[in-house]
Amino acid sequence: MNQTHPTDLSEGDSNLSANRASWTGKRDPDTRRILARDAAVFLHQSLSTPCIDVVAHCRGSFLTNAAGRKILDFHGNSVHQVGFSNPEVTAAIREQIGALSFCTRRYTNLKAIELAEKLVSLAPGSLGKVLFAPGATSSVGMAIKLARAATGRHKTISMWDSFHGASLDAISIGGESLFRKNMGPLLPGTEHVPPPEPYRCLFDDSGNCAQCNLKCARYIDYVLDKEQDVAAVIAEPVRCTCITPPPPGFWEAVRRSCDRHGTLLIFDETAVCLGRTGTMFAFENYHTIPDMVVIGKGLGGGIMPISALIAGTDLDIAPDKALGHYTHEKNPVACAAALATIEYIQTHGLPDKSRIQGEYALQRLERMKSRYKIIGDVRGQGLMFGAELVKDRRTKAPAPDAADRIMYRCLELGLSFKVSKGNFLTLTPPLTISEDEMEQAFSILNRALSDGHGPT
Repeated sequence: MNQTHPTDLSEGDSNLSANRASWTGKRDPDTRRILARDAAVFLHQSLSTPCIDVVAHCRGSFLTNAAGRKILDFHGNSVHQVGFSNPEVTAAIREQIGALSFCTRRYTNLKAIELAEKLVSLAPGSLGKVLFAPGATSSVGMAIKLARAATGRHKTISMWDSFHGASLDAISIGGESLFRKNMGPLLPGTEHVPPPEPYRCLFDDSGNCAQCNLKCARYIDYVLDKEQDVAAVIAEPVRCTCITPPPPGFWEAVRRSCDRHGTLLIFDETAVCLGRTGTMFAFENYHTIPDMVVIGKGLGGGIMPISALIAGTDLDIAPDKALGHYTHEKNPVACAAALATIEYIQTHGLPDKSRIQGEYALQRLERMKSRYKIIGDVRGQGLMFGAELVKDRRTKAPAPDAADRIMYRCLELGLSFKVSKGNFLTLTPPLTISEDEMEQAFSILNRALSDGHGPT
C-alpha cells in the first residue's frame, strides 16, 4: 500500500501521509489538544497545517517541543545560520527596540543605511544598490519588476522544480506543480527549462557532464536565441530543496549567453543566505557575478523577517517606479538583527566552517551509501547536504515511502530534517553546529536507515 500522497513530490514533506497521521496520534494529550486548536483556526494547506508538533523553545541547534523533548534541527526552514535565539542577535534586537522601533516610509534610519552599506561591501563586482522587503518572495517580485524596467521586456527563463516563493508572481517563475497546478492564469512569458541535474540528466543518461558539453546550458542559450526578448534568467545558483550543485562551467556558460542576448541574470539565494555554501554568496563558488541577487530567510538571524535585493549600480534606473515600497522595508529592528547576524558570521568564520564541516558530512554520507543500497546518490555544498533514496540504483526509481518512514523514525530518535521531491533527505544544520551535534545527527540517521534498510 502506498503510504504517501501524490503531492509529496515537492519542496518539502507532505502533511497528508499515513506516517504523519500516525506521528500526530502518538503525541501526548496536551500536545494533541494544542495541535487541534491550531488546526481549527488556520487554513489547512499542503506542507504545513495540520502541523507536526508544538515548539516551546529553540536555542542553538535544538528545538524543544511542548512536552519538553529536545530535537536536533537540521531543517530550520533555512533561517538558523547563526543558531536559534543567537544571544548577539537577540541583544541587538533588544537594544534597537529601545532606541527606534519603527521607521515610517519616506524616512530612513541609520541601521537601514548601515545594513545596505554592509551588504554592498560584501557583494562582488558592481552589485552596489539595495532594496529591503519583509520576505524574499517580495524581493523576487522586485527583481522581476526591475528587470522589466531595465530591459523593456517581460519574459523570463527559470527552471522546473525550482522554488522562488508562494505568491502568484513567484509561482509563475517557480517550477513546482504543487504551487502552480490549477492556480492559473499565471504571469505570461514565464518560460521554463530543465535544471542542471547530473544524477537525473534529461540530456545525457551517462551523468558525464564533461562528455555532453553542458547541453543543459546550451539549451538555455537556444531558448534565449529563439525568444530574442527575454528580460531575465532567474534561478538558484545551487538548487536548495534537493541540493544539486550545477556541473562545472554551467553558470559561466549561462552568463555568457545572457550577455550575448541582452538578458539579465538573477540569482535567488534566499535559502543559502550568507555563508552556508562555504562562501558568503553561493554564486562565488561558480565564478559568476549576477546582475541581481536576492537573499533572505536567515538574514534576520532566524528572528526578524527581512530580505534584500542587491542589484548592479547600472540598474538604478527606476526612480519614477515603485519597485517595492513595503511598509517594513527599512524596519530598524530587522536591520539591527541582520547586521548582528552578518557580524557573527564574519567574526566566527562560519563560511570556512561550513565548507570544512560540509566536506566531512559528504564523506559520512558516502560511507552510508556504501552500506545502504537504498541510497542512490549523495550531494551537498557546505552545510547543506543530503541523500537521494531509490528503490534500485540501476533504474534510479525514487523511494518516497522509505524516505517518509525514515524521516519520521529520525524524528522519533530526535533529529529533524525535511524530505524534498518525495525521496531526497535534505539536511541543513545551523552553521554553528558542533562536532558532537553533527555526530549525533549521523548516528540517528544511520540507525533509522539500519532499522528498515540493512547493509548492502
